[in-house]
Amino acid sequence: MDEPAVDRVAALEQLAAREFDLLVIGGGIVGAGIAEAATANGLTVALVDRSDFASATSSASSKLVHGGLRYLQMGDVRLVREAHQERRYLMNVVAPHLVGRLPFLFPLYDGGPHRPIVVRTGVLLYSALARARLNGRISETRAVGLVPSLRTDRLHSSALYADARTNDGRLTIENVRAAAGRGAVVLNYAEVTAVDEHGADVRADGETVRVRARSIVNATGPWVDHLRRLEDGSARPSIRLSKGVHVVVDGGEDWGAAVTIPQSKVRVSFAIPWEGKLLLGTTDTLHEGPPEEAAVTDEDVATILAEASVALHDVPTDVRASFCGLRVLPGGPGATANARRETVYSRGPTGMLSVAGGKLTTYRRIALDALDALGVRNLDRRPRPLPGANGLAHVRWPVELDAPTRSHLLHLYGSLAAEVVAPAAGDPSLLEPLVPGRPDLRAQELYARTHEWAVTDADVRRRRTTVWLDGSPSPSVVGSGDGSEIDAADPAARS
Repeated sequence: MDEPAVDRVAALEQLAAREFDLLVIGGGIVGAGIAEAATANGLTVALVDRSDFASATSSASSKLVHGGLRYLQMGDVRLVREAHQERRYLMNVVAPHLVGRLPFLFPLYDGGPHRPIVVRTGVLLYSALARARLNGRISETRAVGLVPSLRTDRLHSSALYADARTNDGRLTIENVRAAAGRGAVVLNYAEVTAVDEHGADVRADGETVRVRARSIVNATGPWVDHLRRLEDGSARPSIRLSKGVHVVVDGGEDWGAAVTIPQSKVRVSFAIPWEGKLLLGTTDTLHEGPPEEAAVTDEDVATILAEASVALHDVPTDVRASFCGLRVLPGGPGATANARRETVYSRGPTGMLSVAGGKLTTYRRIALDALDALGVRNLDRRPRPLPGANGLAHVRWPVELDAPTRSHLLHLYGSLAAEVVAPAAGDPSLLEPLVPGRPDLRAQELYARTHEWAVTDADVRRRRTTVWLDGSPSPSVVGSGDGSEIDAADPAARS
């Protein structure tokens, strides 16, 4: 795969000069996945995003690649089966460095919302669909061994099942990179200002260019209706938005499992060991108003900490970071927690295909279905390794690194990790940490800017490294240090 060239001037020139088979608007996981699949199937592709790639919900998810245990209760066995199949593809072929298996503990307390027999039956069915051996009821002793912070007062029983976790922002970036490696022209901070049957006007770096394309996909997530109205001023609202908030606290280093915490008959929250911290959440509340106005409130944080304390004792209250993302749900009545996580495809009057909703786990399937809806024939639906997915056991390091740092780099970059630190052979200062206490190196910032389209400090901090989890400022990456800053170009995520 050719090295993607990060040259904004050249990208703008190519956007203006070429005619593309497909213009993808929106560089979240769905748009990036569509670009990856389209280039793999021989299409010429342009991919643009008005902010950074993965700057909204695609770096503000629960970091889970999972079937969705609660979807069984909603009767959506098909979605669960499809999600499990995609989880296996991501873990074993597409991105084994970024997607890893994780046991989940489901504690049941006296007076809780679920009958134990119902949960245990659901876990057995879920595990059967997942083709997993890890399932069923476990002893209190084993449960506490897996999760030392588990509350045992009024604990009736615990069930164990398996899913997976990921770094969602990096998964998105690797899909963008795969598309660029096959010749796609990709550009972030490039806003579409007009759409018609021949293409779109794109404004970036103070210049507006005309991008000609035979087909256009609107994969802008929470902004899907905004783009639909650019195409058709009379387009009516088609979606609802649900705000999901998470907080990051210290802890989880000695956990052997995540915790699924039942909050009601239709909603659970999670406590997930992730990147050396503990991720708590999420909320599920209706968001009304522009997507860019979504924000984490003190009430959100208090709710998450209180819900975590249902199953955990001594929940840390010193929040390192918080963020929120917006789920795109089909329009209609009822609570957002009851809404199905389905994907809706619609065509506008000029032929633009809008893709709304879906799950991070099934982004590959969503992308392929979008291409199918566009009329692309003989699609290759087989899973393909993303950059860095192959050769994980044979990385030759150009500089000396300790084992934890090597492990961190392999997780984020896979077999490309050696390429990330190669410049440090001539400049040892690049092996210095970006911030004290985190494993990210200055070489990663250089790599993000030269190979991964990072423009702002927030791009580096929030979506290409894990620096933001520390909640402290650094000389290279700006921030308030208290977890409260928000990038103006990144309205749906706090770090």
